[in-house]
Amino acid sequence: MSNRELWQNALVQIELGTSEASFRTWFRGTDIVGRESGTVQVAVPSKIVKEWLIEKHHKLILGILRNLDNSIRAVEYSIHRTPTNVERKNDRVATQNTTLDLQSLYIDKRDNLNPRYTFDTFVVGPFNQLAHAAAKAVLERPGLAYNPLFIYGSTSHGKTHLIQAIGNYFKKAHGNKKVFYVTSERFTTDYINAVRAGRANSFKDQYRQYDVMIMDDIQFIAEREKTQEELFHLFNALHDNNKQIVFSSDKHPNLMPGFEDRLKGRFSAGMIAEIPEPDVESRIAIIRAKIEQLGFNVPDDIVTLIAENVRGNIRELEGILNMIVCKSQLKGKSISQADVRALIKHNVRPNKGVSMEEVVRRIAQYYEVAEKSIYEKTRKKEVVKPRQVIMYILREEFSVSYPSIGEKLGGRDHTTVIHSCEKIKEEMKRNPVLEQELEHVRSLVHA
Repeated sequence: MSNRELWQNALVQIELGTSEASFRTWFRGTDIVGRESGTVQVAVPSKIVKEWLIEKHHKLILGILRNLDNSIRAVEYSIHRTPTNVERKNDRVATQNTTLDLQSLYIDKRDNLNPRYTFDTFVVGPFNQLAHAAAKAVLERPGLAYNPLFIYGSTSHGKTHLIQAIGNYFKKAHGNKKVFYVTSERFTTDYINAVRAGRANSFKDQYRQYDVMIMDDIQFIAEREKTQEELFHLFNALHDNNKQIVFSSDKHPNLMPGFEDRLKGRFSAGMIAEIPEPDVESRIAIIRAKIEQLGFNVPDDIVTLIAENVRGNIRELEGILNMIVCKSQLKGKSISQADVRALIKHNVRPNKGVSMEEVVRRIAQYYEVAEKSIYEKTRKKEVVKPRQVIMYILREEFSVSYPSIGEKLGGRDHTTVIHSCEKIKEEMKRNPVLEQELEHVRSLVHA
């Protein structure tokens, strides 16, 4: 296996083991530039990336590389701005379509758009036809038809792909239009930093210049009064000048807690479209589209097996397919239905209708703490850990939004929930006992 092929296969698994944002931020522009005596040399674009990978992701990287090649004993990191042409030529994979295009991971800082998210790569099925049609209508009459466009649905149903596809279309078709994609968390951070630095007017001018403004995961500014006020005024300024506005959220705007009525009214003034869970037919179409992108052959029975057993989450669907392709390449032959069932069993979260209250009850019982203490403000050590585990399980196993978790568990801020989830993730890397505990907890909540 060449260096290039080894790293592409590793990246497939690394993406499954990290968040989308983390993968984009820390693994973009990385590559293997050398392998000698069991030591792999990974090239990174900067010192900060090198330090972050060593501190946060080294065990994950080393473990995955060892699974792919058991002769690997160590990983070292070196700073290379870009791999050389010679290296790329020598490491070229025989079947080019089976590798990830690293160039597609590069995001233009001027607009924050991911070039992979286009209408050409967006699979349309019965579940998302309305949202897709609304997005297409925006392209024909920007700022006039469906302004704002509000797309909502659960995690990994394709919202981010669709709204960024709008931006990428305008970027390509109308080079004179200024397009900007931003998450609500980034918008909040930019606003706070601008106010603290006395640059509030510059912040206003920056965001008012765009012809197409796309804001993802709007639910994360719930209860943030100042940020909502700034967004309200920004919305009016853009809308009054027929600038296109696009939002996404995990809920219908009328069902989002912590938002002012005037802002909810603005969200509802245009077109609201849901992207629900994809049906089996749509899941098959998504898998086939991914197979075509990879240039890989997967039998029809395997495609159907995946579609019928991996429900709801497109990212999990693609992740399982990537693992199948990777494993098939390593074996040098197609893998069996039994192999696929095993991959699904160990890598896909069960999709069962367990209430949040029931999750809290079962985990509280597991850790032998009073259920009511989870909802209280207490910081007792014996309560803090179970509460953090509950937050982590609700987020990772059931894709509950951070604000919803915080609201349910005693009215806590979503930043507290994010911190708790990240703390559990980091502790798992250092503490194998905790990882075993969480396996027991997962079995318990899905029983």
